[in-house]
Amino acid sequence: MSYIQIADPSQVIETDVSFLSGGQPLMGRLYRPSQRVRAIAVLNAATAVRQRFYRPFAQWLATQGVACLTYDYRDFGASQRGPMRDAGATMLDWGIHDAQAARDFAKAEFPDAPLWLIGHSLGGLLTSFQRDLSQIDRVIAVASGFVHVSEHPWPYQALARFFWHVGGPIGAKVAGYLPGKLMRFGPDLPADVYWQWRALCTKREFAATPEWRDLPPEDLTGLRAPMRLVAVADDVMVPPRAVWRLMERHLEAPMAQKVLKPEDYGLGAIGHIGVFDPANSACWGDIVG
Repeated sequence: MSYIQIADPSQVIETDVSFLSGGQPLMGRLYRPSQRVRAIAVLNAATAVRQRFYRPFAQWLATQGVACLTYDYRDFGASQRGPMRDAGATMLDWGIHDAQAARDFAKAEFPDAPLWLIGHSLGGLLTSFQRDLSQIDRVIAVASGFVHVSEHPWPYQALARFFWHVGGPIGAKVAGYLPGKLMRFGPDLPADVYWQWRALCTKREFAATPEWRDLPPEDLTGLRAPMRLVAVADDVMVPPRAVWRLMERHLEAPMAQKVLKPEDYGLGAIGHIGVFDPANSACWGDIVG
């Protein structure tokens, strides 16, 4: 088994940053290479994953000459303000508006560098609903795709159905937010993030549901930059066939597809979240391509 190591941490300059999205401050961290910056990448996180999880990958990316911005979505992680039950954030806020604000901030910080967008799961899902897609020079969507609960393999599908139809709804209604810690699911989430996420994964025409009624117009042809779709062979949450479905949202973008197989890197497993775990860093070179 091989690992990618940062040979010299002094190669990376880390700075805490903040920027506004819809009037709300988002907390982030900027990773700069000590040498010339050949591109700036905005790393949009998966649902319920804090920006700090991506720190090893962002550090590694900076050693490749690519500056990287990570951040926490509004009302979550370092960007949380006040009790979770009072949070008003939605998944649309996260995947569209906060991702747009992060992209605008990165472009202002590095106006002359090519702009990359790296989206993990939710982070790459809603790009077609953002504006100014022509400003993007490259997209890397990792384990990102629209997936219905019926498409998960068993036995994971049983767990997912319980989460969407039993445990999650009860927990969110009783607590006023998704009590992820209590449910041993992960971090707590704003209630509206959970309800929109639930509609996305349980209703095939989710865009017509009340939970998603505020979707802006979708631009299927605005992105013309190269797009790399990275699927993970043992991903039970977003299987490869769901990742390929993202091609339908970007009709003019040149596409490249890659499946990460654990055995190709001497790994026992990678998985949906584990793709960015430093224990699986052997596959990171193939994420970037």
